[in-house]
Amino acid sequence: MRISVITNWAYAATVVLTVLSGSAFILSATSANRERIAVEEHLALSDLADGLALGAEERTDEARLYVMRDDIGYLSAFQGKEAEERLRERSIKGIRELGAAPIELQALDDVQKNADVLDRIEQEAIALYRKGDQAGARQALFGPEHERIQTALLSAVTRFRDLVNARTQAVMQDTQKRSDWWGFVAKTLLAVTAAVFLSVLYFILKRRIAMPLMRMTGIVTRLARQDYAVDVPLDRRRDEIGEMNEAIHIFRENGLERDRLDAERRRDQQTKDLILQMMHRLQACQAQDELAEVVALFAPQIFPDLAGNLYIMNESRSTLSRISSWHEPRRSEPVFPATACWGLRRGRPHASSREHGDISCQHLDHQDAMGLCVPLTAQGDVVGLLYFEERPQGHIQAEASRLYLELIAENIGLAAANLQLRDKLTNLSIRDALTGLYNRRSLDEDVNHHARDREMEQLCCMMIDIDHFKRFNDEFGHDAGDEVMRYVAQTIVDTIGEAGRAYRFGGEEFTVLLPGISDTEGFDIAERLRSNIRGLPLSHRGRILGPISVSIGVGSLAERAAVSTLLTRADAALLEAKAQGRNMTVMASVLLPDSKRRGSA
Repeated sequence: MRISVITNWAYAATVVLTVLSGSAFILSATSANRERIAVEEHLALSDLADGLALGAEERTDEARLYVMRDDIGYLSAFQGKEAEERLRERSIKGIRELGAAPIELQALDDVQKNADVLDRIEQEAIALYRKGDQAGARQALFGPEHERIQTALLSAVTRFRDLVNARTQAVMQDTQKRSDWWGFVAKTLLAVTAAVFLSVLYFILKRRIAMPLMRMTGIVTRLARQDYAVDVPLDRRRDEIGEMNEAIHIFRENGLERDRLDAERRRDQQTKDLILQMMHRLQACQAQDELAEVVALFAPQIFPDLAGNLYIMNESRSTLSRISSWHEPRRSEPVFPATACWGLRRGRPHASSREHGDISCQHLDHQDAMGLCVPLTAQGDVVGLLYFEERPQGHIQAEASRLYLELIAENIGLAAANLQLRDKLTNLSIRDALTGLYNRRSLDEDVNHHARDREMEQLCCMMIDIDHFKRFNDEFGHDAGDEVMRYVAQTIVDTIGEAGRAYRFGGEEFTVLLPGISDTEGFDIAERLRSNIRGLPLSHRGRILGPISVSIGVGSLAERAAVSTLLTRADAALLEAKAQGRNMTVMASVLLPDSKRRGSA
């Protein structure tokens, strides 16, 4: 019940009880007043009765003294008493008019009758005495008739007094009882009023208002300080305090929601800042390794509860290889074919989850694994893949951050495509388009760089020429000639490995620089290369192209010759090898005594 309703009821009850107790007090006072009036009436009637009896006796005494002593003073006193008798008669008449009891009125009539008779006897006695009949006067005043009437008068007075006493006592008792009863009722109602007032004070003001307000004061204070962690017990009371408690509870929930939204906004802003930083660094990357490092650095900061891999597509668009990872993902393979990912097949993000009714990618370790694959695309071409999976202690679903994931994937895809395009452009500027080897300009730059910065370092150079190359073009066509060129170039790269660099010098000629290699070691590598090229027959479109051989000229700085003449000397050695029958290796020192040459027909 609402406090206002309880308060109104309590106020109404208090008013009613107050009115009733006041009425009871008034009735009690009225009864007391009636008791007072009854007492006054009793005293007045008693005084009247006493006055009637005393007046009769005094008049009798005055009349007797006058007759016995013949003193006019007694006669005057008798006559004065007669005036008092007239006043008493008027008082009796007033008592009659007040409505005395019939039996009292009858007793009063007897008193008055006896008084009248007694007065008449005394008047007659005085009249006899004044006429000179003293004996008759005395006989009248002292005779038996006078005594009888006087006795009857006194008896009537006594009877009247007794009746009045009885009636007034009954009235006094009745009024006293009523006064006591109404006084008890008034006190009881006053006590009930006080109890209701105290109950209202205790149960309403203290228990239902003061105590809850004291509890809520601390809560409101903490909420005012934005301490929304304070516990607000929900009070189910259907009153103003309950509504206030509910309002505080709603305020706290709104505060918690506002804090949550602020925290999400801050996290969202932080994520956006990190993504922006990541974009700036992606745009500044110069190599794929730098791209992998940037992604591995920022991805865990942006998505701390997600582990992942960054995959890049190979040039043939058939295989993806992992170039970076973070938070140790365990469900995806490091290398897998492009057809193993549903995201790459569909060209859009794919969430592998059988629990959510979707098929899992084949590159995951088992079919029930969960993960999110986001293709990296640029200008409609797929260049790689971003893979995410939830960490064991993570609680954030990858789906919830898909918008940011797609945004990051788009920027990584653009950055990777730019790097690939840059590499292609770079390769076009420094590599030969047919063989993939470095071109003549790169050769000149590397030779000049060695002459400028590492002139004292040993350097070996090989000049390689394909023997009778025109035969392949004339007999099998230019495509076969190109195939021979690519075959020789690939064999050169496979043979020298990391020991040096291979260049296409021009036409069917190739150059190899081997820094830090002595002339003897360079000669051995050249011989191994010549043998590798000679050892495997080559076919083109089902036709055997025949044996392929090369002539090699080797020069080095071992003779302390100038770097600028190194190519010239190696080329001279090549010409010597071709002049001596081809398919052989000649050192540049062949032009000097103790020259080296090795070859086979």
